[in-house]
Amino acid sequence: MSSDNETAVFDETIDERFELSRKLVAGILYAVDAQDRQTLSELMDPLHAADIADLLEQINAYDRRRLIQLYDREFDGDILSELDESIREEVIAILNPHVLAEAVRELESDDVVDLLEDLEEPQQEAILDVLEDSDRVAVEQSLRFPENSAGRLMQREVVMAPDHWTVGQAIDHMRAHEGMPDQFYHVVVVDPRLHPVGNVTLGRIMATHRDVPLLDLTEETFEIFRVDMDEEDVAYAFNQYHLISAPVVDNEGRLVGVITIDDAMVVLDEEHEEDILRLAGVGEESSLSDKVADTTRRRFPWLAVNLVTAVLASMVIAQFEETIAGFVALAVLMPIVASMGGNAGTQSLTVAVRALATRDLTGSNVWRVIRREALVGLVNGVIFAVVMGGVGIVWFGSPALGAVIAVAMVINLVVAGLAGTLIPIILDRLKVDPALASGAFVTTVTDVVGFFAFLGLAATVLL
Repeated sequence: MSSDNETAVFDETIDERFELSRKLVAGILYAVDAQDRQTLSELMDPLHAADIADLLEQINAYDRRRLIQLYDREFDGDILSELDESIREEVIAILNPHVLAEAVRELESDDVVDLLEDLEEPQQEAILDVLEDSDRVAVEQSLRFPENSAGRLMQREVVMAPDHWTVGQAIDHMRAHEGMPDQFYHVVVVDPRLHPVGNVTLGRIMATHRDVPLLDLTEETFEIFRVDMDEEDVAYAFNQYHLISAPVVDNEGRLVGVITIDDAMVVLDEEHEEDILRLAGVGEESSLSDKVADTTRRRFPWLAVNLVTAVLASMVIAQFEETIAGFVALAVLMPIVASMGGNAGTQSLTVAVRALATRDLTGSNVWRVIRREALVGLVNGVIFAVVMGGVGIVWFGSPALGAVIAVAMVINLVVAGLAGTLIPIILDRLKVDPALASGAFVTTVTDVVGFFAFLGLAATVLL
């Protein structure tokens, strides 16, 4: 019994380690109110940059400004990288220019690019001005690449070695060179034209004799990305082939940078979050820190689309006014048919959109997936048809009504499974983002088919 209690306490402790406690946040805000810089530093310094970013996102704008102004001499550049884009510009505007300069100089080139690409031009210039000349040139070159490309995602700091070097030469070079990146995973082996020919992990270098050629240690899985390749494709390759880092080349195939797994995983996370937000119709850049006006503006168009679909469903209902007037129980049961169809459609839609995003749903398995979703809809439809048939008999004392809603339930759930799968596939073939537009179409189909099947059958059978 005590073992179970110890496990529960341990799990609770682990959970608390990865979130900001209310007590800590209250203590930080109290130090801000008291203008107690020493206490604020004592509370903030042990925190990871990601936790400080979370803190800045959770508090209101007034407290955020006061905290930054009191803490700014201690501000870490990594905090800027971790901040949500919705408040990053606000934080940069608050920071003392000297503090901002020191914070930006600490960042790798890819983090500086990520920081700059969402800022207005005056703020971009202010940050570029504080960089060293070589760093500024590297960042400006990266910014010339297309948005959401490998060129924007890569970092310019690369550890490379000629293809004729041995392990000993590579180690001596890394020890003697002062401009090495703080963190890297591979040494990129290049030919005389700076074309990448292989990756060698640091672990293999350290575990091998000095006289062994680097080419003998290159990894079997070696992927090269062009600067203009879409970052989503890059992230997919990292996830698919379990890459840790990979070189990026220009149009002539020369090494210009490297992409690491942490940046690729950020892209994957952003793509997943974007799909979820789009499916819900709340905009791909929604955040808890957004202002009321911005949130309203993003959600309004999709609410308007839903209004149109609701009007279409109402037009179907209007065609059966006499049927509903003659059998009032239909009005009670209509929402059940529409709701079940909508939920079933959303389930199939979510699976299909996710599979398309991860490229698991392809031409080779598309018909099998469609058939599976239709069969799932049929099985669930039959099960719930039995349930609702019994409800119709017991509640309203009408076997005919029970049969009508049972058949309508089967029809709508089968159609929901088909629509939830086919609509995103068709939109994807038409080069339209299925996460963005599928929801409205699926809702329209399930509502219209559900009401038409239920009321049409009722008009035929009951009257």
